Amino acid sequence: MRIISGIYGRRRFQIPSSFKARPTTDFAKENLFNVLNNLFCWDGVAALDLFAGTGSISFEMLSRGCRSVVAVEQDRIHAEFITKVAKELKTDALSVIRGDALRFLNVAKENSFDFIFADPPYASSFLPDIPRIIMEKNILREGGIFVMEHSKNNDFSAVPFFNQRRVYGAVNFSIFIT
Repeated sequence: MRIISGIYGRRRFQIPSSFKARPTTDFAKENLFNVLNNLFCWDGVAALDLFAGTGSISFEMLSRGCRSVVAVEQDRIHAEFITKVAKELKTDALSVIRGDALRFLNVAKENSFDFIFADPPYASSFLPDIPRIIMEKNILREGGIFVMEHSKNNDFSAVPFFNQRRVYGAVNFSIFIT
């Protein structure tokens, strides 16, 4: 796993071979953040990384200036890895919550985050519901951005606040702006 830019830019971390998560490719991540940098300033942002997996997106956001990032990951080994990397980076701006992302959404407070990233398993039956849940729960602040990573089989263009879809190989990102 590589952090692309920012204060931790070019740092690499070896992901254990036992991991079940498929990290967002560097190619897709770099292109997504190039798009986001034109839409958004990271300084002082409160961010949420749902289905954090390796924590790659969380660390990229921290590296670019987020004041706080909450990473929600259900798998114990993955959550421990994210915590270990945060300690290596000597950051206290990352909070790792080991738990179910959908349950977290049910208890999240309104207007809690400026930026939300969700990368659920592509085969999840609940994947199509995530943008609706996030918008209905109103946890994204006005002017905030939500990015959903998904396969080419999903189309979120009819969901309120949909802004654009970006495709990088097999990785698709739907971007919503409130």
